[in-house]
Amino acid sequence: MRITSTLNYGGSCTTPAVPHTPALDIVGLRFRYPTSTEDVLDDITVQVQPGDRVALVGPNGAGKSTLLHVILGMETHYQGSVSIYGHDACRCRHRVAVVPQRSTVDWQFPVTVRQVVMMGRYVHLGWFRRPGKGDIRAVEEALETMKICDLADRQVGELSGGQQQRVMLARTLAHDADLLLLDEPLNHVDITTQELIFHTLERLTARGKAVIVSTHDLGVLTVHFNRALFLDRRVIADGKVADVLTPETIARAYGFEFHQDYVPGGN
Repeated sequence: MRITSTLNYGGSCTTPAVPHTPALDIVGLRFRYPTSTEDVLDDITVQVQPGDRVALVGPNGAGKSTLLHVILGMETHYQGSVSIYGHDACRCRHRVAVVPQRSTVDWQFPVTVRQVVMMGRYVHLGWFRRPGKGDIRAVEEALETMKICDLADRQVGELSGGQQQRVMLARTLAHDADLLLLDEPLNHVDITTQELIFHTLERLTARGKAVIVSTHDLGVLTVHFNRALFLDRRVIADGKVADVLTPETIARAYGFEFHQDYVPGGN
């Protein structure tokens, strides 16, 4: 997957959000791949409100990435409904931005850091208009927020994993989307980058943005998220982190048991 292929331009950029509607409203979602005999997603019903910072948690093969792909329109043959800010998702995907898994991106694609971040503005520009002052300013602000101004003219393939992840989040910031999807953004990044990502997401949700982060790291849930959605092809648990991060929920999601003295995130 090239860097540009993760962008989606469905709908008009002028489509307004319907007042007092969820950022994301999924009802009765079922999905299976053409080569499979089993649903990858089974009767998923979820609402995400503006300001939510949701951890999407589950084992490998639980359907986390598939769920994000459906929201993005990368997978389309499903049952049920997906609405974004009160509109059918296909009309409002310009309000959604994604930070994909690093392993799905072709980092050898010949572009600089600044060019990648400018891709976040294409949803506003289209492919053939030249960036204006506002677009350039948005890119520079995104570079500064992610502390990569000094890398702006380097090829993305030359960067470390943590630096590349900062670039992809900067692209998302330049997009200025209202719903942000991050697919395992913490993998293979240093602690400094992790904390920068979390602080950036906290500022965005404080402004009313909605964020969904796929992660395997249960230790970060209580500190950095106000909600956890446990998924294993179907919704195992969904609610405030303190309410759903329990040994019982983890056992159901991951298929094993803990001793009674287990403390999530403990040593």
